[in-house]
Amino acid sequence: MGIVLKKGQKIDLTKGDLALKKIVVGLGWDTSNYDGGHELDLDVSVFMCGASGKVEHDEDFIFYNNLRHDSGAVEHMGDNRTGDGDGDGDDEVIKVDLLVVPKHIERLAFTVTIDEAVARKQNFGQVSNAYVRVVDEETGKEILKYDLGEDYSIETALNVCEIYRHNGEWKFNAVGSGFQGGLAALCRNFGLSV
Repeated sequence: MGIVLKKGQKIDLTKGDLALKKIVVGLGWDTSNYDGGHELDLDVSVFMCGASGKVEHDEDFIFYNNLRHDSGAVEHMGDNRTGDGDGDGDDEVIKVDLLVVPKHIERLAFTVTIDEAVARKQNFGQVSNAYVRVVDEETGKEILKYDLGEDYSIETALNVCEIYRHNGEWKFNAVGSGFQGGLAALCRNFGLSV
């Protein structure tokens, strides 16, 4: 088991492990607190941000309708509409090749939103056991895990974590910041037109 982080903590990913090149970011959750007649469909997205802290090109937004970045640096392994995780419990998975992330990208923001949350009267208060974990793709070893806790009673979108460059190294930041307004609010926050 890797290092367990709390909200706001940061860790070096590559400083202590120069061999780390490809990672798998797995996100998981349970939806047992909800009985409203609709499935809770959570969607993971990655905002690939430049120096401004914003997404500079539309193709730098990776989500269920744009699963792979042109560079091959980030690949979304597909939308899980049922909430049933894979064998490791991850509901959705993003693969990242740190060596080919374009130079203009300084930060990868990993987010989760609830599809049609307002229309279905859903929010993250109905989600439990949410986490993100980072695994070395080549060895299968879990590097870290961040459990989000249950502090999100009205939010429909979460900025879960960020992987960012600092002095030539890659670091991880456990963000855990909630938003109301779903994917549209996140897009505006990261500089995309909705």
